[in-house]
Amino acid sequence: MPGSAVTLQLGPYAGWVGAHWWRLQDNALRGPAEASELRPAALLRDTHTPRLVALELKGAAGSLRDGGAEPEAPVAWDGDVAAYLERGGSAGSRTEEEEKRRGAAARGEEAAAEGAGGGSASAEGAAPALAQAAAPQEGSRVQVWSDQLHVQLHPKSLYVISQYMHDGACGCLEAFGQGESLLQHPGCVEELEDRLHFYVEECDYLQGFQVLCDLHSGFSGVGAKVTELLYDEYSGKGILTWGLTPALRDLADYQKSFYRLMNTALGIVHLSRHSSLFCPLSLSGSLGLRPQPPVAFPYISYDASLHYHSSAILAAVLDTLTAPYRLWSSQASMMHLAETLNFSGRKVVAAWASVPFPALQGSSLPDALCAYQQDVPWKLLSSCRDRKSSCCFAQSVVLRGFGKESHGSSCAGNQPLSPLHTCEGTEQVLQHYLHTAFPGAFSTSQVLEQPCPTQPPYPQIFSPLLSREGFLLDKPPPSSSAAVGSIPVLAALQSSPVLHTLLSSLYKDLQKVNTRRCLSFFSAGVEEDDFHEALQELRTLSECYETGLEAGDSEDEGDSD
Repeated sequence: MPGSAVTLQLGPYAGWVGAHWWRLQDNALRGPAEASELRPAALLRDTHTPRLVALELKGAAGSLRDGGAEPEAPVAWDGDVAAYLERGGSAGSRTEEEEKRRGAAARGEEAAAEGAGGGSASAEGAAPALAQAAAPQEGSRVQVWSDQLHVQLHPKSLYVISQYMHDGACGCLEAFGQGESLLQHPGCVEELEDRLHFYVEECDYLQGFQVLCDLHSGFSGVGAKVTELLYDEYSGKGILTWGLTPALRDLADYQKSFYRLMNTALGIVHLSRHSSLFCPLSLSGSLGLRPQPPVAFPYISYDASLHYHSSAILAAVLDTLTAPYRLWSSQASMMHLAETLNFSGRKVVAAWASVPFPALQGSSLPDALCAYQQDVPWKLLSSCRDRKSSCCFAQSVVLRGFGKESHGSSCAGNQPLSPLHTCEGTEQVLQHYLHTAFPGAFSTSQVLEQPCPTQPPYPQIFSPLLSREGFLLDKPPPSSSAAVGSIPVLAALQSSPVLHTLLSSLYKDLQKVNTRRCLSFFSAGVEEDDFHEALQELRTLSECYETGLEAGDSEDEGDSD
């Protein structure tokens, strides 16, 4: 077995994604042990608590305490007794009076942090309405990521950065240089190293680190220093970094837009420099200056302004993408996964996913894949224009939620319906499909019987055309309030020419920036010479993914600007 991993969450949105992800691990533990294909010990300690270090701002973790995730000791009270509301293991129980005290401030935070962009992502070609999508407790009642954690954390997990506030008019961690300077403070570095050593020393074998990092804020600078520290101190271990951004952004504030752009670009350059593999992961349609609609899935209707919704989708994708180094049956490690994708200087990869994978109830895997021929039914989750292309250099693909018996023809007869129907097993079916859809690409694949668990409190944002197991029905059931308890998911990490589009467009946007209007950004710690050096590094990185076709397209784009 490849060993264990330590996870770092850097920033509030990383906290949202992480909270859903840890709850998915908890849900998987509640299932039958004999059916589990994923090793809990890859991510969890012996006590089933996450092997996690989370750096957070003041006010972003709700009732969780710095240095621990256990609730504060109750204060003696000689008045009336109030009823308790169960809020899950991490945040503990809160009284109704405490809820009232937090209410106004928390709603203000939610409005500022999530409501600035407005809008929503609706189903694309799906039924017009959901049975009970986006219930009030799934959005308005969930104010910070710890409100929906529902798992216990170890006291070493949470580290609150006291110098900055989560939200407000001032005191925010908004620039790359601010984040870098935090990790240059001896006290902060020592505290981080102490927590890392605690988790590393209890691992029988450490395969590496998973870093979930907010890319759009000053946490990109925090991530740059954290990955550099990991690279220096744990040589030879895998470092897989996920650059996360919310689905929507505040377009009204001109300065924030430029800060976001520069944090993102500097983050990509620095995080990829010291990571084994770096993947920008978001439902946002664009990381650049030009806004694009958020990603839409055919059988999901989610509110893109709610972190609770968008982060749940990303967590399901993350849980699927990381499966190759968490399987009981696999010897592949994080480093092995990185090395299959990051050759020729291509350490940045793009994520694609189908959530859920659209397959009819009772269909076989060959039947499901044949329905899409070479047009794979997945969406690009790396924030650039979705170009349908059969070109990629290398890819790691995971399909989950299909049983091992899901192969062969669904029709009795002598003549196979397609070459896929002649394959002997689901692994061979998927491999054959990938070789046909992506000729010449180096493809590795995994098929898991175990679906992605989505039972409540996972947000029920699914089309009524889905069964309880997440498969497509011919028509919605007459009346059903049953939740979708699991879904099949298809996800891939690709080293692809589409990354040339993403990286080169960021480079072009940054060339347009008048640095004289961003003096406050540079006064936070980034030298202008270092910024321009990073800009050239971004351009060089984009050229690693350039093909003749992409070069022609980029010239056309430049002419149209």
